[in-house]
Amino acid sequence: MIGSDYTLELCNVFHSGQVEPGNFFQRLTGGVKTGIILKDVSMLTHSGEVTAILGSKGSGKRALLDVIARRVPCKGHILLEGVPLEEEQFRNTCALVRHSTRLLPGLSVQQTLALSLTKISGYLKSSKVKQVMADLALSQVAHKCVTNLTKSEYRRLVIGVQLIRDPIILLLDEPTWDLDPLNTYLVISILSNAAKKYGTAIILTMEKPRSDVFPFLDRVVYLCLGDVVYAGPTRNLLDYFGSIGFPCPQLENPLMYYLCLSTVDRRSRERFIESNHQIAALVEKFKLEGQGIMQGNMTEHSRIINPNKIQMNYGKPSGMRIIWMLYLRILVSIFNLKKNGLKQMSMRLFSLPIYFLILWVFYNEAQDFQRAFITKSGLIFNAMVGTYFISIMNTICLYGPYRTRYYQEAQEGLYSGASLLLSWNLVSLPFSFITTFISAAIIYPILGDISETLDYIYFALVLWSCYIFAEQQAIAIMMFVKNGLIAAIVNIYITCIYIMLASGVLRSYKGFEEWLYYLTYTTHTRYASVFIHRSVFRQPTFNILPYSNSENCTTITSLIQTSSSMNANSNSNCRYASGKAFLTERFTSKNFGGDIYQAGDFNPEFNLGISFAFSLGIMIFNKFLYLIPLPGYITDKFRE
Repeated sequence: MIGSDYTLELCNVFHSGQVEPGNFFQRLTGGVKTGIILKDVSMLTHSGEVTAILGSKGSGKRALLDVIARRVPCKGHILLEGVPLEEEQFRNTCALVRHSTRLLPGLSVQQTLALSLTKISGYLKSSKVKQVMADLALSQVAHKCVTNLTKSEYRRLVIGVQLIRDPIILLLDEPTWDLDPLNTYLVISILSNAAKKYGTAIILTMEKPRSDVFPFLDRVVYLCLGDVVYAGPTRNLLDYFGSIGFPCPQLENPLMYYLCLSTVDRRSRERFIESNHQIAALVEKFKLEGQGIMQGNMTEHSRIINPNKIQMNYGKPSGMRIIWMLYLRILVSIFNLKKNGLKQMSMRLFSLPIYFLILWVFYNEAQDFQRAFITKSGLIFNAMVGTYFISIMNTICLYGPYRTRYYQEAQEGLYSGASLLLSWNLVSLPFSFITTFISAAIIYPILGDISETLDYIYFALVLWSCYIFAEQQAIAIMMFVKNGLIAAIVNIYITCIYIMLASGVLRSYKGFEEWLYYLTYTTHTRYASVFIHRSVFRQPTFNILPYSNSENCTTITSLIQTSSSMNANSNSNCRYASGKAFLTERFTSKNFGGDIYQAGDFNPEFNLGISFAFSLGIMIFNKFLYLIPLPGYITDKFRE
């Protein structure tokens, strides 16, 4: 257990990594340019202090946060109370807030904090939520949706999500980026108060510090290309630089003045060389004289410690509690009257029925003539294709924010992808069940006898399996592809392939080469399509249908065998003697023989079972897929 007064110390830390961005191929093959990012960095901070890491772009500020968070390898020592700080200990007791953190868009401020993953619950958590909102000046926007917050309110909420878990060390990457001066002052002052109130060591990076935040910074670290120019208390900053010949001019912002002094001047070759020599001299000077300055005065430090601090909230909750909280997050984001909630509800419940209603408008007038074989087969095809594509569209639009939040929280070690998918499926399956059964009820009267309730249930179940399969396929693709449009294109392309191959509508199985025919057995579409077609065309309605009101096909069997009894025109009009003939042509191989209804490929229980086996199989596959560790250059893009 870490006490209320603790020290974080970095001793002679070196870190090497990628220094220039590379393309996908270079990252895959390890051909990116690497180099030393942090060079012999030493610093010290105490509980209750705010430490600012200052430096221009590329100075190594973010890399230093990653090193402290134990997310990248390094050489040297990172000590918490004299004991090496390991990654697991950091995850259990500390926190890192990225500049680009994304919160779930459908939640309010209070809901976001209340549904954060903490050990405490009930009254204790409710009290903690109110306390954190008051400390971060968020009480007045407690019921405001996160998508409607200002930049300052959003940043404070992101900080609150971590602060509610009571970390002993809180790392912040550019918390004031792109904020106006007033909100910059507000955020830094709030962080300073929180550090002293909770006894938390706060370390933040800043690229352009203002003079009015100077009083709130207890320590400052200046970095230049990975070297430390100064690391110590801000109260010693002016004296130190004045003693080595760089006094701060009057009316100048000392933080910004010494930041410029620690930045390479690239305006000309001469200035570049001169500033490089000057910075190298400053680095060497601090190595010789900075050890005593870095320690600071412990007497003044001791007055800011909160002796009553007990670190109870941080750490990883139990697995079942995590799944329950993730489940509640999704439900709360759906069942609300905010814009995002209405969007999710309408897409989940109404998009598929609206599409099926459009199908009903076009197919409702279809009559039971010979062309009904093609017409109703086309309706089946459109129903399946629409179910696949709308499921993909809904998943692409709705799953993205949860995926991004997962990649951010998974880096904190809170939960795995399997937990996210389990909670997602617990919410998604009932919605997809309701919407597919409603949709099936719209068009089933066109395809079969509505009084046959069992047949309708089977029809709806097969469509449900199509919806689940397409949804899980989209989730699998979205593990690797961040851009929603690209993910949709990839999913639709894959879906089009197995629809064209195995639906039996666009092309008869009899026209396939043998290897293509057997390839259809590997697709979900084959079993769903065969099941629905058999259910529809096995009905007596499709026996010897007339061509029109004035031309029947009662003698079609003999006419087919004796082509001389009827001209070629009439033969083509009366093509199918029954639904069995249609099914035989569309869904059997070239060498098929025997009774189609007795064939194993047309067994309804078998096809229904295999359809759901595909859907269940891809759900289980995704659980394992999301447990696979991905390269950093893939997961990082989801967090940014």
